[in-house]
Amino acid sequence: MSEPVTLSFARLTTAPKGVLIVLTDETLAFGAQTQKLLKGADAALTRAFDAERFKGKAWSAIDLLAPAGLDAPRLVVVSVGKAADLKPADFLKLGGVAAGKIPASAREATIVLDLPGTKIGPEAAAEVALGIRLRTYNFDRYKTKKKDDTERGALAVTLLVSDEAGTKRAFTAADAVGDGVLFARDLVNEPANVLDPPEFARRAEEHLSSVGVEIEVMDDAALARAGMTTLLGVGQGSIKESRVVIMRWNGGPAGEPPVAFIGKGVTFDTGGISIKPAAGMEDMKGDMGGAACVTGLMYALAARKAKVNAVGLVGLVENMPDGAAQRPGDIVTSLSGQTIEVINTDAEGRLVLSDVLWYAKEQFKPKFMIDLATLTGAILVALGQEYAGLFSNDDGLSERLAKAGQETGERVWRMPLGPEYDKLIDSKFADMKNTGGRNAGSITAAQFLQRFVDKTPWAHLDIAGTAMSSPASDINKSWGSGWGVRLLDRLVKDNYEG
Repeated sequence: MSEPVTLSFARLTTAPKGVLIVLTDETLAFGAQTQKLLKGADAALTRAFDAERFKGKAWSAIDLLAPAGLDAPRLVVVSVGKAADLKPADFLKLGGVAAGKIPASAREATIVLDLPGTKIGPEAAAEVALGIRLRTYNFDRYKTKKKDDTERGALAVTLLVSDEAGTKRAFTAADAVGDGVLFARDLVNEPANVLDPPEFARRAEEHLSSVGVEIEVMDDAALARAGMTTLLGVGQGSIKESRVVIMRWNGGPAGEPPVAFIGKGVTFDTGGISIKPAAGMEDMKGDMGGAACVTGLMYALAARKAKVNAVGLVGLVENMPDGAAQRPGDIVTSLSGQTIEVINTDAEGRLVLSDVLWYAKEQFKPKFMIDLATLTGAILVALGQEYAGLFSNDDGLSERLAKAGQETGERVWRMPLGPEYDKLIDSKFADMKNTGGRNAGSITAAQFLQRFVDKTPWAHLDIAGTAMSSPASDINKSWGSGWGVRLLDRLVKDNYEG
């Protein structure tokens, strides 16, 4: 992982260094301190605005090399559009947009967080800094040859802010969340020959124990003793052992029930005996995006000392078509005691989650459970890559998730559940089957999971379109996005701490 940026904060009155990035709005006005910095460059700016027909449209920018009258190698003006309408997620985007305007050759840059009539407070400034971190991430550890014109070297970015001390305090928490997002991205981006279930478990234990998370790793023998035969059935065709990692953060009152997060962690998914087509199968190294998110989230909560009791569980398997692999038509008995007819071995994620959900419910009696999984291609057909599918048995939890999604930009869209869909997974030979056919594929997958949560408030997030191979954005140029860490951190912060 490469994140060649060092961030620092200073007062608005501090002299800038390197590439200078300033902000304007739809009126092309500048804040008072920015006007002082740009004094002497007024004529150059006016000519540039006229030549480019720069109108101050939101997120547009204009770039001046060695502008006359200004002691800076480069001046970039970024417009936020209507400043009064800026939302929390916009400041994260602003950081990404600004970082994207810094050329790879630059080693220093200064961003002046100053707007006319709008004060950018500590929380907003911290989000800008987080946006810079997320934008400058690049997974390049396996590249032995770097292109000098595209690969960035070390970069120091200074943000000039109205409240230096307050911004530093706010960024401590934002930085912890950034660490969690980037850890999740690293996990998703790793190739499956490196990141198998035991290695995922090892990295989670190593990384999270450093911030005080209690870790328990269950190997094949422990999983068999616990009765997680459905999960083990998915991994039985692989030479790699399966794992379940249990992560506990106790930041709330002793004895208070935790909030619980569960992640699907199929470190590589061939489809098993129901093997996938060869085209695009390499992407199945990312079928553990849910587990990566949960692991990154637990790191973020602990690193920022969240005042909550939280537990994260990830089920880690490799789904391979060996002679010992599970077959279509097999019937397995889940940890819950319910029997499942395996119609399709490529509908494996729900089998993994069924045991882990039941285990979480029984062992921890949580306030709620949220599972995340790159579960179905059908959710891509329904929602594309802009929203994750949300399925839930609890309206309040759904509303809080939707609100957190709007605030972070990691948006969710609630999908239906109901008895009409549930009967599609009834089996002739067992209590249920693991697929309900082509129609409503994401819904029947969620209906399957709902049979393992009882009355516990629960939400399922189908992140197949958002966690891996996600579209490039202003804050992410990586194949693995780390989607969900910021969403769930905000959910906890706004609703379950204190």
